Amino acid sequence: MRAWQCLERADLVIYDRLVPELILALTCPRASHLCVTDLAGKHAARGPRVIDAMIEAARAGQTVVRLKGGDPLIFGRGGEESEALHAAGIPFEIVPGISAALGAAAYAGVPLTDRRSASAVALVAGHEDVVKGSSAIDWSALARFPGTLVMYMGMGRLPEITRSLIQAGKPGRTPALAVQEATTGSQRTTEGALEDLAESAKAAGISAPAVVIIGDVVVTRPHVSWFDSLPLRHCRVMITRPLAQAGSLAQRLCELGALALHLPLIEIAEPRDWSNVDRTIADLSAFDWLVFTSANGVHAFIKRLRRCGHDVRALGHIRLAVIGPATAETLRGYHLEPDLVPAVYRSEALADDLREQVRGKRVLLARADRGRDLLPEELSRCSEVTEIAVYAQTEAVDHSHSSWARLRTGEVDFVTLTSSNIARAFARNLDPDMRKQIDVGKVQIITISPVTSATVREMGLPVAGEATIYDQEGLINAVIAKWQTRRNGASAGP
Repeated sequence: MRAWQCLERADLVIYDRLVPELILALTCPRASHLCVTDLAGKHAARGPRVIDAMIEAARAGQTVVRLKGGDPLIFGRGGEESEALHAAGIPFEIVPGISAALGAAAYAGVPLTDRRSASAVALVAGHEDVVKGSSAIDWSALARFPGTLVMYMGMGRLPEITRSLIQAGKPGRTPALAVQEATTGSQRTTEGALEDLAESAKAAGISAPAVVIIGDVVVTRPHVSWFDSLPLRHCRVMITRPLAQAGSLAQRLCELGALALHLPLIEIAEPRDWSNVDRTIADLSAFDWLVFTSANGVHAFIKRLRRCGHDVRALGHIRLAVIGPATAETLRGYHLEPDLVPAVYRSEALADDLREQVRGKRVLLARADRGRDLLPEELSRCSEVTEIAVYAQTEAVDHSHSSWARLRTGEVDFVTLTSSNIARAFARNLDPDMRKQIDVGKVQIITISPVTSATVREMGLPVAGEATIYDQEGLINAVIAKWQTRRNGASAGP
């Protein structure tokens, strides 16, 4: 929670390469982001440049967050950076994190300590060249260590590390485990005896970033860990919603074991001209119904209502209709209860349920500047409808985003599309290599509704799956069903 609070206050976030993009979404909109790999020089030379960037920004009056993976004081150079800040007279605080050893052990189902077999843990940097003339690591002491060993950054030298431990007296049959990309949907593990671990890891394709856990605690690991049993393990799901709206979907996917990737395709912005909205708000007493077709519409309308000097009391006489449960929950966040939520979450059902109730009434429809014409056309047959655009949807595609490269090489299992506008933006920006991955079924498209599916097909792309309930949970269930089908097909193959 403290880390989240700091991110919300930051003017500048200097982050490590492995920090997930969706964590950066927790920052406030004004914050700028700087990845340490964008600084000149190789890894060893970037340390001073990171420190210089922190000090320069702080002296300019900015609040700076140095965002690291794991814990900043365990193989994270947090000590060097804090010493430099202290010497420069820059006030700072350190927010502790979850170190890779703890995360990997928990997600692999291994207790680092166990009263039956290990009462101590040693954390060791494994990237030191063990074959050089002298070593800061006392391999004999580690071989005799009466507990669990965890090797960080050692995959590149795993054969030399295991050989050095065995030559120093560690039994070759000591249980060992390698965990790659721990705590993410890409987590992979391989288990075996210390003397065989390097070969096992190579055969399993385990590579950096990874940690190695060595000791008798490994045998307490269940055959399938709690994380390995999640329904979307190893599934790579691309979210195409705007970054500010992707959080709840990404969190739910991660809870189910998926690796949530992000490729924002549209941007939510304020209308260029508020005059029509403001005139309508001034005349709210003339309306009988207010209809919202998205959570974005609710947020934008209430925000503008307040800007015009009103609050929700101005809606006391108006009945409220929303398109689905997510929009309803957003409305309740403003202490407003919807009068109508259709059983099926689409414009056709909303129009059907409203038709008799709004007959002869005045209806205000607050929506995006681009949307389907069905709802206003249907309601206009029986009522007086006023449409206002309370937010704008604009295509915002960053072609340098790493997710495009993943699509091109087929390193994505599913792309989720949640609106026709997003579907069009996605299709328009595909190159031939990306389309080929979709056409052959390596990358598959999952949509939130038949309307979105129809748009995808109009754009010449196949639809692999579609939500049966047209909301976020329905979309996730469609992903789960398709992933299980793919995995069952793979296990049944040769």
